[in-house]
Amino acid sequence: MPATFELQGITKRFGGTVALGHISVAFQRGEVHAVVGENGAGKSTLINILAGEIQPDSGTILVQGKAETLVDPHASQQQGISVVHQELALCPNLSVAENIGMREIARRFALTPMDRRGADETARKVLAQLGAEHVRLSTPVSRLSIAEQQLVEIAKAITLDARLLILDEPNSALTYEESKQLFDVVRDLRARGVAVLYVSHRLEEVLELADTITVMRDGQVVTTIPAEGATVEQLIGLMVGREIGSLYRRQGAGSAQTVPALRVDNLSDPGLLDSVAFTVNKGEVLGIAGLPGCGKDELVDCLFGLRAHTGEVRVNGELVKITTPKQAIDNGLALIPADRRGAGGLMVMDIRQNIVAACLDRVSRYGFLQRTAVGRMARDYMTRLDVRASGPKQRMGTLSGGNQQKVILARGLATEPDVLLLHEPTRGIDVGAKAEIYGILQDIARKGRAAVVVSSEMPELIGQCDRILAMHDGRITGEFTQEDATEELILACATGQATHLSTGGAST
Repeated sequence: MPATFELQGITKRFGGTVALGHISVAFQRGEVHAVVGENGAGKSTLINILAGEIQPDSGTILVQGKAETLVDPHASQQQGISVVHQELALCPNLSVAENIGMREIARRFALTPMDRRGADETARKVLAQLGAEHVRLSTPVSRLSIAEQQLVEIAKAITLDARLLILDEPNSALTYEESKQLFDVVRDLRARGVAVLYVSHRLEEVLELADTITVMRDGQVVTTIPAEGATVEQLIGLMVGREIGSLYRRQGAGSAQTVPALRVDNLSDPGLLDSVAFTVNKGEVLGIAGLPGCGKDELVDCLFGLRAHTGEVRVNGELVKITTPKQAIDNGLALIPADRRGAGGLMVMDIRQNIVAACLDRVSRYGFLQRTAVGRMARDYMTRLDVRASGPKQRMGTLSGGNQQKVILARGLATEPDVLLLHEPTRGIDVGAKAEIYGILQDIARKGRAAVVVSSEMPELIGQCDRILAMHDGRITGEFTQEDATEELILACATGQATHLSTGGAST
C-alpha cells in the first residue's frame, strides 16, 4: 500500500545555497512522523513545499502513489494538507470564531452571508477538544496571549478534513497541561487515520508522541528511525554532529551577589497583577513560571513600560519611573520579547539596523548616524554572540530563528543594561542555538548583570536559574532555589494548589 504522502528526490536551491538535497521521506496514514533538526537543516523548506508555498527544483511529490504538483497553498489544501506554521497566520482584527472558520468562509461564494451560529458552534467544539474552553469566541485575536493565539491557529487547522496535518512547533508557547491536551488531540487524529508531520525542538515530547523520526542536517536526511528505543542524546548527536553536553544543565556555578539590581514592590495592575514584590540581585538569573493568564506576561510589560501599573520599581537602589520603553532603557532595563517576528526583530531591516535600533545615540554624532560606528558595533556583537550570517548587511528576515534571537539579544545588550528581561528566550529555536543562548545568559550573569527569564519551559528554568518564582492569578505563590525546585512543586504553585516560600536565596 503506497504512503499517503511521499517525497522522492526533492531538491531545492536558493541561489547558491542547497536548502534540500535530493531528499526522500514518506508520511503514512495513521502515523505521527516527527522531523527534527537544527535551524537551517531544511525542515521549513520541506514544510513549505508540502504547503504549496514554494516549488521544488526537481523531484516528485506522490499522493496515494500518484504524482501531484502542489502549485499553490490552495492546491495543497485540496489534497488534504493542513499546516500550522510556527509563525502564526491569524487576522488580529477578527474574532476567535471568525479566525477558526476562516477557511470555511473562503469556500463560500462572494457576498454569501456567514453562518455565525454554525461558526460559533464549530469553534466551540474544536476549542473544547483542545481544552481551551476559556478562550471567548467573540474576543479579537489581537487581545489574546501568544499561547492562546497558538491554540486558535491549531483549532483553525483541525477544523479541516485533513489527510496530512503538519504541526510546526505547535506548542512552543503552550503550558505543560495545554501540551498534554494537544498530544491527546494528535493521538486521536492518528487513530482516525490522519498522517501527522510533527516538527519540534522539544526532543522529549518527540519521543513521547512520534511513531517515526526523521533527522535532517544541512538539507539532507541523515536517517529515519522508529521512535521506540531512541534517546534524546542519540537525536542530538544525529542533529548537530557534535557534543553539546546536557542541554539544560548550567555550566559552572552561579555568580549571584547580595546587591539588588532590581527591586519590585507592590506592583499592581487591576485584574491582572496583585501586589507583586521580588528582588533580583546582581549576577543572578531569576526565573518566572506560570500558566497563561497568571500575570507573568503582564509583569514583563509593566517592567518595560508597556502597561500602566502602580507600585514601586528600583534599579540599583534608585526609585525609577517607567511608563514607556524609552524610560525603561534609560533606567538600565532591556527586553527580549516573546514574539520574535512581531515585536522583536525588524525583519525587513538588516542585522546592523536591528542591533543599533535601541541605542542610536551611541552610534550618532550631532544627530547623524555614523556608518563606521554602526558597522563596528554590529560586527562586535555578531562576533560576541556568534551570529551566523553572510555579514552585517544580511536582512534579518532571512536568518534562522536562533540567529534572529541572538541579534535581538545583541540589541538588548548594546544598550548596556543592568537588568535584562527575557520573555520566552528560546521559543522555537533548535537545541544547538538553545545551548548557545544559555551560554550567553550565564556570561551576562558572570559579568554582574541581572536577568529575569519568563519561560514556559520548566526544565529551562530549573536548569538555568538561581531562583524561580511561580505565579498564579496575578500573585507570586512560590519561590524556589535551584536546589529545591522540581517541576511538580512549581506546577502545584502555578495552578494555585499550593504555596511555597524558599528558605534560601533573596527574599520576596
